[in-house]
Amino acid sequence: MTPPRRLWLSRALCALAACTAFAASAQTGSAVKLLVGFPPGGGTDAVARVLAEPLREALGVPVVVENKPGAGGQIAAQTLKAAPADGHTFFVSHDHTITILPMVVKHPGYDSARDFVPVAGFASFVNAFAVSGGTPAKSFDEYLAWVKSQGGKSNVGIPAPASTPEFLVQLIAKRYGLDLVAVPYRGSAPMMADMLGNQIAAGVGSVPDFIENHKAGKLRVVAVLGGKRQATLPDVPTFAELGLKGLEDEPFYGVFAPAGTPKEALERFSAALAKVLAQPAVRDRLTAMGLTVEFMTGAQLAAREAAYRKTWAGIIEKSGFKPQ
Repeated sequence: MTPPRRLWLSRALCALAACTAFAASAQTGSAVKLLVGFPPGGGTDAVARVLAEPLREALGVPVVVENKPGAGGQIAAQTLKAAPADGHTFFVSHDHTITILPMVVKHPGYDSARDFVPVAGFASFVNAFAVSGGTPAKSFDEYLAWVKSQGGKSNVGIPAPASTPEFLVQLIAKRYGLDLVAVPYRGSAPMMADMLGNQIAAGVGSVPDFIENHKAGKLRVVAVLGGKRQATLPDVPTFAELGLKGLEDEPFYGVFAPAGTPKEALERFSAALAKVLAQPAVRDRLTAMGLTVEFMTGAQLAAREAAYRKTWAGIIEKSGFKPQ
């Protein structure tokens, strides 16, 4: 056997062994792990848990949500990087950890393009600006007037430092001549707790973070990002309507795996996710949370991420923010 043919055969056998190992472990019921980079009770955690049970049925193996909160999702991303590329560990993440953090942190501990592979996307969403129940404002203009009545200074909660919510706070402050301080939390859940306790007057987070408490009247969403009003919040204007343009590109939710995960494992999970998203009950639950459900293949998710990165790279550069 010639050396090139021997090398080709060796590689083929290795690939076959990896796929066989994945199939065998699936048949024996090895659990699939869904990493989440934020604490229980937040929007991303809620989304992952909506998907977990139907994914268990579609994959035929247990599916476990594992929270690895901290550093805006960096800990979960680093966990994914270190995980075996055997098709049993996946990362449910939105734009912040995958796209924004690598642009604003010098040493995040991972390289999204090198260390991860996009498996499939499943939704887009928008961020929103909300005021706490203890704040008298019932609209964004009323919030601006209230801040001015407080000497032009106020704190605004954000789920993570150096995130799109932080840059939004900076843009609002600059646009309206206010002294707004972005106060970072370890995820949306603790930020929400302080907003509900009237410890902070306003916050920026995803619509899924705010929707239930907005409907219950415990806080008020007064503006949303994106190119159009949200079906779950039809009376809430977009920032573009309010005169703050350039924030129309919507972030995404996707699933990522460690680089080197067998193609068959990626395709199997992607097909299962597509099947799950086709279920009306799942779509209804995600839609009620403020998500726009849309299945994306791995290639489509990669293209979506690249376009989003380009948009926010420009915003971050204009803000003058330097990677830390």
